Amino acid sequence: MKNDSIETLMLRHYGSLAPTPPELKQRLIASVRWETVQRNQQERMATDLSTSLVSRRRAVRLVAIGSVGLGLLSIGLESLHMLEAALVGKDTTQPAIS
Repeated sequence: MKNDSIETLMLRHYGSLAPTPPELKQRLIASVRWETVQRNQQERMATDLSTSLVSRRRAVRLVAIGSVGLGLLSIGLESLHMLEAALVGKDTTQPAIS
């Protein structure tokens, strides 16, 4: 779709003899202002997030939680592999280098 102006789209849809909708200009101005406010709030939040400092304690806590999660995942996968081997009745492990 081409990037037509509002006037072109309205003329194409309603024709040249159609009346202008009531308070069209005010509604368009209000819509543009609302979008500007929303964009400014999003930019402000992005700036705040990018400039906020993370304390060492919080960084260590995040790393520890991530490590625990990976450890639990590893244990779960190992247990699943052992269960699969028990159900199949043979060792399904393969050497890393063949």
